[in-house]
Amino acid sequence: MDAPKWTPDLIPLAKSGQIKTIGVSNHNLAEIKRANEILAAEGLKVSAVQNHYSLLHRSSERAGILDYCKENGITFYSYMVLEQGALTGRYSEENPFPEGTGRGEAYNPYLKELTALIDELKIIGTHFDASPAQVATAWAIAKGTLPIIGVTKVRQVEEAAKAAQIELTADEINRLERLGDETGVHTLREWEKEM
Repeated sequence: MDAPKWTPDLIPLAKSGQIKTIGVSNHNLAEIKRANEILAAEGLKVSAVQNHYSLLHRSSERAGILDYCKENGITFYSYMVLEQGALTGRYSEENPFPEGTGRGEAYNPYLKELTALIDELKIIGTHFDASPAQVATAWAIAKGTLPIIGVTKVRQVEEAAKAAQIELTADEINRLERLGDETGVHTLREWEKEM
C-alpha cells in the first residue's frame, strides 16, 4: 500500500467527520510513519495498525512497530494470533487440518514442529484452567496488542473474554516466545509481507 497515494484522500473525510479514525493494515514501520507524517500536517494521526502477529510471526515486534504504536498512542490490532487454529491445540500430526484446504496446505507440513509450543501452551493453561487458544490470546494481550479472534460459536466468544483476564508471567512469556522461535515455522501468507 502506498501511503503517500491514499493517505491524502482520507484527510477531507476525517476533517468533515465522515470517518472518525484512520487505520492501516499490513504496513511496515516506514509506511506507518509516512502515513502519520502526512496526517500530522493536517492535525490528524494514524489511530490503528492491524498486522499479523502471533507466537509464530513476531515481525511487527522485531521491526519496532509495536514500540512505535505504544509511543504514539496507536492501537495495534493483532490478527492471526491463533494462526487460523494451528495454535489452539485442536490440530496435530494425528489430527491434521482437512486436506485440500488453505489451512491444511499452510500448516499441516509443520504440525510436528509446533508440538513443543502447543505442549507449553497446554502446560501454562493448566495453571489458569485455560485452553492453548486462551493462553496464546493472553500472550498477545500481554504484548500490548488487541487480538482479533475469529469466532463461530458463543463458547468461543466467552473463551476469548476469559483470555483477557489471564496474566502471564515474564517467564511464561519468554518460554512461549523461545518455543515459537524454535519451531522455525514461517507463517507469512500470500497476501502479506515481512515487516
